Amino acid sequence: MTTTPDFAAYIAGLPRIIAGAAALFRDAEGRVLLVEPNYREGWALPGGTIESDAGETPRQGARRETLEEIGIDRAPGRLLAVDWVHGVGRPPLAAYLYDGGVLTETELKGIRLQEEELLSWRLVAREDLTAHLPGALGRRVMAALDVLADGSGTAELENGNRVG
Repeated sequence: MTTTPDFAAYIAGLPRIIAGAAALFRDAEGRVLLVEPNYREGWALPGGTIESDAGETPRQGARRETLEEIGIDRAPGRLLAVDWVHGVGRPPLAAYLYDGGVLTETELKGIRLQEEELLSWRLVAREDLTAHLPGALGRRVMAALDVLADGSGTAELENGNRVG
């Protein structure tokens, strides 16, 4: 299929969004694995930007980012949450959050941090998550944990708040 100049101009003029994907890993006690980036304040989940220009899907991006950031190569489980985050001064973000599953003691001991981006990691209990993950990310993680607990479908979110 040949792209006509008019169609190419149309595509070039469309709004752009950022897409990211992460995995929600837990330990046997239900604590959530968080990572500490070196490029911004606070904590995050293992994950990052989807390389959509290279044809990467959200699921593939979550797996690649998890391997790069913490050295765990595991296919993501089910999609727990999709969040549309619109901030001032930046393009909107479509954030996909997958079930990373429960990590064994051996897997936890084998975590290798990507030194170019991460300072440390820790396991955080549900009741302490909002202190580590404020705003939309914290609400997104809590919604994903609720989905895991009640067995419901994927949580649709806007800025971390449930919709629909």
